[in-house]
Amino acid sequence: MTDFNNIIEEALKKAVYERGHINVLIAGRSGVGKSTLINSVFQGNIAETGQGRPVTAGTREYTKEGVPITIFDTRGLEMEEYKSTLDGLKKLVAERCADKDSDRHIHVAWVCVQEDGRRVEEAEIKLHEMLAEKVPVIGVITKARADGGFQKDVKNLLPHVRNVVRVRAIQETFDDGYSIPAIGLKELIEITSGAIPEGKRNALAAAQKADIDYKLAQSRKVIMGAASLAAAAGASPIPFSDAAILAPIQIGMLASVSAVFGLELSKAALGTLVSAALGVSGATLLGRTIAVNLLKMIPGAGTLAGGAISAATAGALTVTLGEAYSAVLAKLYSDKPDSTPAMADIVERLKDKMRGG
Repeated sequence: MTDFNNIIEEALKKAVYERGHINVLIAGRSGVGKSTLINSVFQGNIAETGQGRPVTAGTREYTKEGVPITIFDTRGLEMEEYKSTLDGLKKLVAERCADKDSDRHIHVAWVCVQEDGRRVEEAEIKLHEMLAEKVPVIGVITKARADGGFQKDVKNLLPHVRNVVRVRAIQETFDDGYSIPAIGLKELIEITSGAIPEGKRNALAAAQKADIDYKLAQSRKVIMGAASLAAAAGASPIPFSDAAILAPIQIGMLASVSAVFGLELSKAALGTLVSAALGVSGATLLGRTIAVNLLKMIPGAGTLAGGAISAATAGALTVTLGEAYSAVLAKLYSDKPDSTPAMADIVERLKDKMRGG
């Protein structure tokens, strides 16, 4: 039991460390729709009114326990205030980006411009110039309804942005009943992913809820990495040595996939998950492990065959477990994107999935 607890603890520490933390600065004038955008893209309704902590004149810092992201919401870009806002923001960005801890850097900035206004103010131009000296900047056209060439204008007026994306954060319904859907959120995540360091993409995947496919893509990287380690462990010529190595690899994979999807990372939750997975697949895993390891005990060709079979089996079983788990999480998050799935639901779905349901 102690060894199992230690494996769980180490898996959790590694998953939290590898997921990391991402910091996103979101700037724009009052009424541009930043709070709606933040709450539509990220988990936890981070931008609820009054929750932010002031860090400079015109800039507030938003965090949510369990969500690996900090949002810096820059306000005060109206003409009479923007110079003091920029001065404080420039100091904040410089200090953050000079910090030795990469989890404190500003990793990307979104400069938001409202499509209805059809204008890019001097404050927004100066802001994007200042930010682009330190961090990648993405132009975000909010409340998008009809482009009419405005996206091209924004690209010309904000030449230092990595890209410009049009978004409508929520579905809008008019008095006549006509509705226009949310647009651009997945594209915004894709562009943001390309702008940030690779080591921060798991944090982005965990923090965002707008693109389930992005969570899946990041989790597949975790799964394939674990499968490679499992195959290497399975190829060991020493009989029964792989069984002790595979458990930490597969438990670590479950912890890391949980982290990528933004689930609670606790000993109780991971322990419940591992117990459920073993309850369904344990007999099959044990049977294959014994058979393959017995082959390894046969001298010569038997040892080579045993290693080859074990390597293939270990990798395949790891992929099967990881893909089943990530598929269950993807379905649960797709059904209810605004809530974190309960562990009881996850366990039941995983058992059903692994039984072939």
